[in-house]
Amino acid sequence: MCKSGPEISKRQKQLLEELGICDDEMSGQELHRRLHEKELSMGLTTIYRNLQALVKRGLVRSRHLPTGEVLYAPVDRDVHHLTCVDCGQTTRLKGCPVKDIELPKNKGQKFEVLFHTLELFGLCELCFQRQKKKV
Repeated sequence: MCKSGPEISKRQKQLLEELGICDDEMSGQELHRRLHEKELSMGLTTIYRNLQALVKRGLVRSRHLPTGEVLYAPVDRDVHHLTCVDCGQTTRLKGCPVKDIELPKNKGQKFEVLFHTLELFGLCELCFQRQKKKV
């Protein structure tokens, strides 16, 4: 994890705790709703600003869906997905196909990996069959 930068704020801790409780990814809208239900209300803009700060610090990962929505999860949750570009259905992959990739080592350059993402886009079986019938 990235150790540089200021301490994590109270609001960022709240977001990390909420993301940690959930066993899946959450959108900024979902976080906003959950915090409001717990009377820990935080403005939506504040939520997105703090999520971006957590992503930059390497504490939260983000995943962009074809719809434009962004989902967030703690970086220690190493989950990857297959996403249908037609209906948006996502399926979790078992394990991490890139976990053991050996990164090139450039002399004189250090690179600390904070997190990685892997997203495979295509068509689920139903959308594939539906598009095949149109042709």
